[in-house]
Amino acid sequence: MNLSTTRVYTTPGCAQCNMTKRWLDSRGVDYDTVDLTESPDDYAAVTALGYKAAPIVAVGEHEHWSGFRPDLLELHFGKKAA
Repeated sequence: MNLSTTRVYTTPGCAQCNMTKRWLDSRGVDYDTVDLTESPDDYAAVTALGYKAAPIVAVGEHEHWSGFRPDLLELHFGKKAA
């Protein structure tokens, strides 16, 4: 993953995943989505980091978190334009 990549790891039916994607979409943020139920390698990678619940948001190579976190989303992508 390059430094400019934002990736959202999701699972089907995940409300926090959908909230995170809606937040990003409403601000025009480019991101990739990975369904963890369809990618065993990605599932293994995020569980190795200690995550047990989706979404996992990865910004660049070293910044990542779990759950719908508007505080961290705003920190990285700014507030919605007025």
